[in-house]
Amino acid sequence: MDFLLDPNVAYLILLTGVLLVMMAIVTPGTGLFEVGAFFCLLLAGYAVYNLSFSWWALILLALSIVPFVYAIQKPKREPFLGLAILLLVAGSVFLFALENGQPAVNPVLAIVASVLVAGFLWIAVRKAVQAAGVRPVHDLGELVGQMGESRTKVHDDGSVQVAGELWSARSDEPISAGSHIRVVRREGFILVVEKDNSAKT
Repeated sequence: MDFLLDPNVAYLILLTGVLLVMMAIVTPGTGLFEVGAFFCLLLAGYAVYNLSFSWWALILLALSIVPFVYAIQKPKREPFLGLAILLLVAGSVFLFALENGQPAVNPVLAIVASVLVAGFLWIAVRKAVQAAGVRPVHDLGELVGQMGESRTKVHDDGSVQVAGELWSARSDEPISAGSHIRVVRREGFILVVEKDNSAKT
């Protein structure tokens, strides 16, 4: 595992680990980001333990999570996301230091990796948060009270046309095909309907 003691390799692994942690926060529950982050941070921790590092840079890395979490929870999030990316890049670049205090990471590698990570985080996080905030196309709650038409005989089961789509349905009383119906409630993806006697036939 001597290759992990190369500051450039350790830098890339650490940057990947923190990036995966941030993606896991944005899209929890997948398991892939969490597992990847765990192993990357474990390897990076080994490098940090064995290499000379700056405490202030490590603190910057830890602090980058705070504005990041705030950024994904608030509507106008760009300044906080930018701050999180800045802290992440600065903390990771200056984490491994030479004896004279200069960064041990190759400057070209640091610039390229930082730009790629910053760009990816900026785009991916904004898109993920926007997607999470989008209202579902099919809000089943809005179907209750809407009018439609029975396509088949409806009783214990059947099909109705509501909101321009075909739905499975049932009713307490038999309803003949072609009748006007109203959605009373829903049970999962099944609509409970009743005949709409107020509609003109």
